Amino acid sequence: MSPPQVHSVERTSGQGGKVRVVASLGDRFFEWLTRGFALLVLLTLGGILLSLVVTSAPSIKAFGLPFLWSDDWDPVRDQYGALIPVYGTLVSSLVALLIAVPVSFGIAIFLTEMSPNWLKRPLGTAIELLAAIPSIIYGMWGLFSFAPVFSKTFQPFLISTLGQLPFVGPLFQGPPLGIGMLTAGIILAIMVIPFISSVMRDVFELVPAVLKESAYGLGATTWEVVWKVVLPYTRAGVMGGVMLGLGRALGETMAVTFVIGNAQHLNVSLLAPGNSIASSLANEFAEAVGDLYTSALIELGLLLFIITTIVLALAKLMLLRLGRREGMKS
Repeated sequence: MSPPQVHSVERTSGQGGKVRVVASLGDRFFEWLTRGFALLVLLTLGGILLSLVVTSAPSIKAFGLPFLWSDDWDPVRDQYGALIPVYGTLVSSLVALLIAVPVSFGIAIFLTEMSPNWLKRPLGTAIELLAAIPSIIYGMWGLFSFAPVFSKTFQPFLISTLGQLPFVGPLFQGPPLGIGMLTAGIILAIMVIPFISSVMRDVFELVPAVLKESAYGLGATTWEVVWKVVLPYTRAGVMGGVMLGLGRALGETMAVTFVIGNAQHLNVSLLAPGNSIASSLANEFAEAVGDLYTSALIELGLLLFIITTIVLALAKLMLLRLGRREGMKS
């Protein structure tokens, strides 16, 4: 009986070796496949960056670094500067974040900590549906519905109150036109709230229940649990949601084009019409005549690409610093 048993063991061992070889080949194939997908993303970004640099080369050569701080935009004389679109992009996005982050935080806290169970699902679904509305619908609603009401009610109140203060007053002075950078910022805030609040809600739900229950057991209030337990545990996810919203605001085109005013004038007041990089490209690219005009518009797109990259890099560095500080404290 021993020879058949030995033969059976050798056959099984051989089959096991083949299985291990096949599994090893499958693992290597899967590794290289996923690595290829990751490299494809980098190659795509590199290709986009290279294309923007090459096509904007005439503008870069003609205007150089002064293109960044020049407020001159005159297609007749072929003189272009990026200061007004860059300023409008950053200011409208900052206004949007100042409004959207606290609102999104409140929504996420309510859904995860205080909402009754029967309200969580319909309310969460309703908020997520806001993200599915096309941006042009937001723009049309902002122009035809929100701006007229805003100019007759809220803007006069801002002018008569905040506009009279010594330091912030210049930000809220001027005629109540309804459209302008403040209106664009509010519309952008409404658009990015679904993204930020959804991410915050999802990461808040990942906090282990035992941590929150322990804090409540020690007598902590809901705010103390959120501030001292939930936020430290989910800081990276919260920052990711905020950066997602900021990226959405920086690159928004149609909604901003409808309500920002599309004026190539630099004005400190948030109530005044302005312009953004995305709205400049949407309004002028189809009518651009001449290589220099087209190249200047593409250089604006390159600047938007660089601004977005810098913002995301700064957010990553901030998260790394926070992580190091937590490690030092522990």
